[in-house]
Amino acid sequence: TSTGMGTEVGHISELLDNAEDLKTPLTIQLDKLTRELIVIAGLALIASMVLGLLRGQSFDALFVAAVAFAVAAIPTGLPAIVTTILSQGTRTLADAGAIIKRLRSVETLGSTSAINSDKTGTLTMNQMTAVQMSAMGRRFTIDGSGYRTEGNILREGGPEEQSLDPFLLPMVLASDAVVRDGALVGDPTEGALVVLAAKGGLGAEATRAAYPRKAVLPFDAAYKLMATFHEVENESGKSIIRAFVKGAPDQLMARAAKSLDADGKQPDFDDEARKSAEAENARLGSQGLRVLAVARKDFEVKSFDADGDLLAQLDGLTVLALVGIVDPPRPSVKESIATAKRAGISVRMITGDHVVTAEAIGRDLGIEGRAISGAEFRAMPDEEAMAALPEIGIIARVTPEDKVHLVKLLQRQGHIVAMTGDGVNDAPALKQADIGVAMGITGTEVSKEAAVMILTDDDFSTIVRAVRVGRSIYDNLKKYIRFQMAGLFGFIATFLGSSIFWIAGGVPFLPAQTIWVNFTVQVSQGFGLGFGEPRAGLMDNQPRPSGEPILSRPALYYLAAVGLGMGSLTLAVIAIAGAEFGDEVGRSMGLATFSFMNIAFSWGTKDMTKSVFSHDVLADRTLGIATIISLVATIAASELGLLQRILGTVSLTFDQWLVCALVGFSILVVSEVRKLVR
Repeated sequence: TSTGMGTEVGHISELLDNAEDLKTPLTIQLDKLTRELIVIAGLALIASMVLGLLRGQSFDALFVAAVAFAVAAIPTGLPAIVTTILSQGTRTLADAGAIIKRLRSVETLGSTSAINSDKTGTLTMNQMTAVQMSAMGRRFTIDGSGYRTEGNILREGGPEEQSLDPFLLPMVLASDAVVRDGALVGDPTEGALVVLAAKGGLGAEATRAAYPRKAVLPFDAAYKLMATFHEVENESGKSIIRAFVKGAPDQLMARAAKSLDADGKQPDFDDEARKSAEAENARLGSQGLRVLAVARKDFEVKSFDADGDLLAQLDGLTVLALVGIVDPPRPSVKESIATAKRAGISVRMITGDHVVTAEAIGRDLGIEGRAISGAEFRAMPDEEAMAALPEIGIIARVTPEDKVHLVKLLQRQGHIVAMTGDGVNDAPALKQADIGVAMGITGTEVSKEAAVMILTDDDFSTIVRAVRVGRSIYDNLKKYIRFQMAGLFGFIATFLGSSIFWIAGGVPFLPAQTIWVNFTVQVSQGFGLGFGEPRAGLMDNQPRPSGEPILSRPALYYLAAVGLGMGSLTLAVIAIAGAEFGDEVGRSMGLATFSFMNIAFSWGTKDMTKSVFSHDVLADRTLGIATIISLVATIAASELGLLQRILGTVSLTFDQWLVCALVGFSILVVSEVRKLVR
């Protein structure tokens, strides 16, 4: 057994080493966008300086203006804002029960298009209760729930059967779970069996003390059973070694030779008996019950080899009973699966249960698609499996390799995959997935290390909430980046236009003015967009493709047009006001106009489909506060004496402010018309 366990651990380690660490979609897109921004701003900066030098301006003056332009035009705050937004997302997720280990994985959640979820403890409560038992050709129902031992084993009407002790003994002796005062220490499935035995009058601690173990074959996913060996007296009073076995019904029935009837006799487990047992197993499974079988086998004391291959000695079992165990679904899971479906996310249930059982539970939870076994899945060539995946909702009797293979196939189809798990053998699939989700309560340290997200409540619904947060974060990032890009193009158009048409001596804004509008208005409005209320209906949209750029080409052209409009209108105000009132007034009015346009565009770009005057947009308190700060900063720049001396601005008349406001907020007209056309 030690050799087998060592081999399995080594195999899991190999799978972990082979799993790929993938870049998140946000990382890829931000890298690409950053390169584009550097090229655009760099070319504009060079062009502006060259034009100035050609017109005879001093290099020193151009250099200072260029530095200010570079600071404003290149969104140097992008990494900080992105990091801060993601950090806020991790706090929001932690409050909701999900701990993110890798910051940028917060955003990856938003593009999740497939969730492969373990059943036990994630979709279900992991509070097992035995509710039915089949033994001696009879059926029994068990009342009571949870891990309290109050309850009864109710038999069908008919003649009194023999004592149930022979059928209950394996449930106690081939288990390690301990139940005291309704509290469980150990495996939940074993806890259900121990409670069932207690309801039949069999105390676990006293029984284990009376029958100490001579040898143990621990449970293993490869053979799906556990066996313990004890010295007992058989029905004739002879000392023997009796193996008590519990495990998957198909595994025990494959090793069965006998059964036990009501008279204590052991008839052959022939084809008819096998068909009857398989039908009973299917009946229990079709009700969504997890089915376990118990069995036994006797050995001569002298011939029993406790140090030998215990598994090989378990052929020729006597099948005793089948037990149907219910694991109630978590109350919110069904609704969460429906939400995921509306959001275009395919949910698959991965379980070690029998196919029939898994299918019944999946249907009850609202999981769509047919159920197949891990063996069927393994037998499919990759191309056939990829074609069949949209119609597969449940995979039962899976191995660690099956889970990794499923993740890889989905990723080859372009999916962003979330995978849940709690055991050591789940770790390779958790590492391979884009979002590996480990269980915080029942999860092993290995699974938590391999995952990027840990659920503190082990609840599937938390994953769906996390996806919503991820989508909100990405949507806010897009708003922020749209705003920054429009501002970038606005600065480029203003400075280049001023150099080309020689407006205000080729310097539309003084360096201090450029820095002021960048660090007050643009930072405030960017903060308001990045941390404002998420757009309504995000979970009614399909997941975005993993390769989708943050800004599409049409979006970039639109933002360039907005920036050109900002620059053109700003230069028009500077030129006209400068000609009539002088350069100081012209620059002051241009600064105010440019600031108002930034404020107006931030509201226009908050939602690319809804009017800025809709309730959902106007109700954004964060953006509202940011706007008040920006308006105060804009007015103070020209009206506060201290800032006038620092920025080189002058006071404006009411009529001049009105012109600046009308021109600045006219950009909303363009935004509203565009939304109406769309």
